[in-house]
Amino acid sequence: MEFFKIRNDIPFMRYALAFNVISIVTFILAVGMLVAKGLNFGVDFTGGTVMELSYSQSADVPKIRDSLAKLGLEEVAVQNFGTSQDVLIRLPLKAKTTTARLSETIMDTLRQADPTVELRRVEFVGPQVGGELVENGALALLFVSIGIVFYLWFRFEWKFGVAAIVANLHDVVIILGCFALFQWEFSLPVLAAVLAILGYSVNESVVVFDRIRENFRKLRKSTTVQIIDNAITRTISRTIITHGSTQMAVLAMLFFGGEALHYFALALTIGILFGIYSSVLVASPIVMWLGVSREDLMPVKKDTLEDGRP
Repeated sequence: MEFFKIRNDIPFMRYALAFNVISIVTFILAVGMLVAKGLNFGVDFTGGTVMELSYSQSADVPKIRDSLAKLGLEEVAVQNFGTSQDVLIRLPLKAKTTTARLSETIMDTLRQADPTVELRRVEFVGPQVGGELVENGALALLFVSIGIVFYLWFRFEWKFGVAAIVANLHDVVIILGCFALFQWEFSLPVLAAVLAILGYSVNESVVVFDRIRENFRKLRKSTTVQIIDNAITRTISRTIITHGSTQMAVLAMLFFGGEALHYFALALTIGILFGIYSSVLVASPIVMWLGVSREDLMPVKKDTLEDGRP
């Protein structure tokens, strides 16, 4: 299925150097933000108190947030979950304040506005658990990256694996850099979005790599640059359809999903946009500069004599 058909190949590789310089600068800035400001880890990672409340009618989340702000709890996450009557409150660690005393203070304040509110559960997430989540999340990113390299090495050739992992790590670091720059809360849903982008981005790279391999077999008189340009041009329509549809769903979550899905959808939005960019203007130029050739994908078989000798 194609929305349009481009007759002449677009010379993407002609501008590969310029775009890769932009990518390197952006990557360095993102790393600088991570080093200078760091991530704003949520309660899942830093530890804190989680409260589950139930209302007899639909809960007014903004009003609840304002009531907690009057108590000096500005850095608190309030969101609906399950139904509009159920509310989940995530509170960061509070110095010299126990979980029991903090939950009692909050409940007293909320009951003044609505006496029907009920406390269903209170849980304390310790910083030790948060440290384990950070470690396990980093290991998950590492193992996913290694798995991608071996998959592409097995399916194509090691040069494709290197190109894909550089492009994917480029996307991940850009997402983390944005969260560090604006100090958006980095929670478990955001980590899930980052892992999802790794798989999403490599899928786009595989589509382009498949077309490159096919072109090496069909376009025998074309150069490597011409083959890569043709592969990217012929997949543009598919890219627009796939990423456009995905982006519309993600934007719906971003604008209408509420606070619970906001940062999850925001990470996906950034990842999808940079995933398209990196697959075309980061991974493909790296494959070209690593010197991929027809012989890499179609090894020449040696002729043998009738007795089996070469």
